[in-house]
Amino acid sequence: MQIVGYDTGVGDDWEPALKLATAEGLDRLSLAPGTDLAYTLEDRHCAGTISDGTHEACPTPTVPYCDAHTSRWACARCVGNCNRPLPSCREEHAVYLAAFAPATFKVGVTRSWRLDTRLREQGADRAAHLRTVVDGRIARQVEADIAREVGDRVRVPTKIEGLHRDVDERAWQSLLAGYDPNETYDFDYGFTLADRPVAETLLTGTVRGTQGRVLVLDNGGTTFAVDMRDLVGYDLSTGGTDRELQASLGAF
Repeated sequence: MQIVGYDTGVGDDWEPALKLATAEGLDRLSLAPGTDLAYTLEDRHCAGTISDGTHEACPTPTVPYCDAHTSRWACARCVGNCNRPLPSCREEHAVYLAAFAPATFKVGVTRSWRLDTRLREQGADRAAHLRTVVDGRIARQVEADIAREVGDRVRVPTKIEGLHRDVDERAWQSLLAGYDPNETYDFDYGFTLADRPVAETLLTGTVRGTQGRVLVLDNGGTTFAVDMRDLVGYDLSTGGTDRELQASLGAF
């Protein structure tokens, strides 16, 4: 079986899970808190594509997807100088700020009805809804302007570095003071960490929880943080990994 995708457990997804392609068809591997996982990551190759509930396999070694199976989002780098090419571009959009502990911030946009979902998908610790605009083009223009000061991307390793931290309240409030937000958010993902987790790619341990696309596992006295995108494409075998893993100081 192969990992061919993941659900973060927000929005329409009732729980976080990995999407699996098996000999019997598509399946889901629950990542609900408390779930015990014992799988070894084997070879990794393109995760192929899923269409109408059927998985199309691909042997290409490019991961997680080859060029033929890479989905390219037209709006990824849009700054509002387009002609609104997608139907979603004409929907009402929200402009927001997101905070990742302890003091990493970004600006973003999403369709208004997806605001809470989008923030949780990213694993934001705090957020602020700045304004609502009539379409995606205007939203991108506002975003591009704010991004010159705040930035519009946060890498997953940066998010992992702060998983055990709280948001710097002074820095967050100082940022918000210049924007007069409509509403603010404080997210709880159902787990707390005393120490920084060890970044690793594995699927053996007990699920502590998920925050965005980061899976938090306890294994052998150490807490690990796994970017679920880094799992996509791996073939799995049952039975926990016997690979030597880095241990945190708390394991001794």
